[in-house]
Order: sequence, then C-alpha cells, then structure tokens
Amino acid sequence: MENPYEQVQSNILSRIIRNVERLNQSVSTLNQELEIINKKNKSLEIMGQVSENYHNSMQFNLEATGNKKQPI
Repeated sequence: MENPYEQVQSNILSRIIRNVERLNQSVSTLNQELEIINKKNKSLEIMGQVSENYHNSMQFNLEATGNKKQPI
C-alpha cells in the first residue's frame, strides 16, 4: 500500500530544496558585495590614518616652533 502523503511530502521537500538553493545564491551574492564594500572601506581607513598622522605631525611642529595659535 502506498503512502497517501508521499506526493505531498515530495512536493514540500522539492520546494524546500529550491528555496535553500535560492537562499545560498543570495548569501553568496551578499558575501561578494560585502567584500567589495570592505575593500573600499579599507582605502578610506588608510586615508583617515594618513590624515590623522599629518594632523598630529602638524600640531607637534606648530607647538615645537611656537607658531601654534588658538582659534579665533
């Protein structure tokens, strides 16, 4: 005797499998986009560090030469 619910279960499993495959594709795409964003953020981080180091160097030089003045 055949299981009367076998076809229903098979259909449900097929839908689950398709949905999981689509989810995996979406997660893969998301990971690729996050990699791109992280690369761009790394460049910004480096530029921020360069700017901060320049600022600190200028502050030190102004203080050392006595040319540092308070903002108006």
